Amino acid sequence: MSVTSDRSPDEQQLTIKIKGRFDFSTHQDFRKAYEQETKARRYVVDLKDTNYLDSSALGMLLLLRDHAGGDRSIAKVCLTNCNSDVKKILAISNFDKLFDVG
Repeated sequence: MSVTSDRSPDEQQLTIKIKGRFDFSTHQDFRKAYEQETKARRYVVDLKDTNYLDSSALGMLLLLRDHAGGDRSIAKVCLTNCNSDVKKILAISNFDKLFDVG
């Protein structure tokens, strides 16, 4: 399991990549990836190498959404490169209505 983050050159996008299991064990690393971010207008969570996520991961995504400003923000949170199992969990949880899922 690992969490990495990269800012775009114009600092308008923060991309967070999660490899392996996205569960409570990633909580601190995931939070550290974005907690100091103040300039981003787009947050991308790349789930390409994520093979599992649980309810604590869903909670962490909600915390990221709140950090980005929630419903009142112009900042967007996108979940990209989701495999079919991850998409199914996000759909069952109605997260596809809160996030751009791809």
